[in-house]
Amino acid sequence: MAPKSDSAEGIVLNFVNEHNKPLNSQNVADSLQKFNLKKAAVQKALDSLADSGKISFKEYGKQKIYLARQDQFDIPNNEELNQMKEENAKLQEQLAEGKKAIAEVEGEIKALQTNLTLEEIHARQIQLGDEVNQMEERLIKLRQGVTLVTPEERQAVEKIYTNMINQWRRRKRMFKDVWDAITENSPKNPKEFKEELGVEYDEDVGVSLQSFGELVQTGRKRTRCN
Repeated sequence: MAPKSDSAEGIVLNFVNEHNKPLNSQNVADSLQKFNLKKAAVQKALDSLADSGKISFKEYGKQKIYLARQDQFDIPNNEELNQMKEENAKLQEQLAEGKKAIAEVEGEIKALQTNLTLEEIHARQIQLGDEVNQMEERLIKLRQGVTLVTPEERQAVEKIYTNMINQWRRRKRMFKDVWDAITENSPKNPKEFKEELGVEYDEDVGVSLQSFGELVQTGRKRTRCN
């Protein structure tokens, strides 16, 4: 007679049959804690089920290993096993396709989340409109010849710029004096020596002290004309 499903033996029997793998009493007790079964009660149920032939067991020294009776299960033949393998392969393919589809949907969701909402678009449109209006106002003033830079500000900028040009000119002259002194009695070709040291002249990088200096004179002439 089968034990009641809600009794300790019934719960243990269902667990052993469902898992259908070698188990010791500790394995079963740990897994059935949710049923408030103590290890002693689990051990008693296992021994009772084994004695009545409802489950199988093997003794390994002092330890008993319990297993569901295999004669209660339908064991598939080779043909059935092959069919099960084919079905499993198809299910694996379907699973892979499902995961791929989920990944694509998640990618689309992330892409949509990076887009602006309608409210954000309206706010951005207003902001850009304000910036365009400010630029148009500035452009109108420039076309009308309105001075946007005061003479004091212009003089301050020219003073800084002129100082930088003078520093450039002085450092250029200092380098030339040092370079001439080094290369005057050097057996090496100055051009080869320059390349060896990695020295670059202004002209090598496309700049000219003279052209930058002329900007100051041009600016002053324009100021006097105005």
